[in-house]
Amino acid sequence: MFHNLFTGIFDSSTTTVISVPEFLLCVGVSLVIGVILAAAYAYKTRYNPGFVRTLAILPAVVCVVIMMVNGNVGTGVAVAGAFSLVRFRSAPGSAKDIGAIFIAMGAGLVSGMGYLGYAVLYTVILALIMAGYVHLNLWEKKDTREKTLTITIPEDLDYTSVFDDLFDTYTDKWELSKVKTTNMGSLFKLTYQLTLKDSSKEKEMIDGLRCRNGNLEIVISNQENVTENL
Repeated sequence: MFHNLFTGIFDSSTTTVISVPEFLLCVGVSLVIGVILAAAYAYKTRYNPGFVRTLAILPAVVCVVIMMVNGNVGTGVAVAGAFSLVRFRSAPGSAKDIGAIFIAMGAGLVSGMGYLGYAVLYTVILALIMAGYVHLNLWEKKDTREKTLTITIPEDLDYTSVFDDLFDTYTDKWELSKVKTTNMGSLFKLTYQLTLKDSSKEKEMIDGLRCRNGNLEIVISNQENVTENL
């Protein structure tokens, strides 16, 4: 009677039944794999705790799904469709987040197929690579002169050329990348991509901007890596 609890009502003589110890072993290994990947993702970076916890259990979820599919092509197609639905119903994340999800799903897939040794080896290698890239600061942008400026101006100012003289003085190059109306259309919020001539004169430039925009909101930050928005 106890054994029947872990058999499917649609099982047949041609269906391979996974035993309880095998199921628990695969899920346990997947959970360990998830913890390793979550730790590698969070290494020396800012992170969302909820995302890291989800990443830690994702390999186990994928592992269980793959074990239950168990060679059924129709079920496999349905599972792929379900994952696609979840993807398109979710807000797009950064390139790092999406990469971590794919890595975790890959680990869960391998462990769900029963190749536990390969799953652990794959996880260790990818975790070391992820942590190594962060530790060595590979492909990190080093130019602190590149800034993103968001500034609010009254509607009576011509946003196409209002700051041209200041930018010519303090920047090597600049580009107006976004214009947005706010406060019932009475204000414009402008976003610029700048390369400063001298980082030490950043405050001096901001003071000039404040005088020009009537001391409305000004936000200046380091430019984000373009791939983070893909």
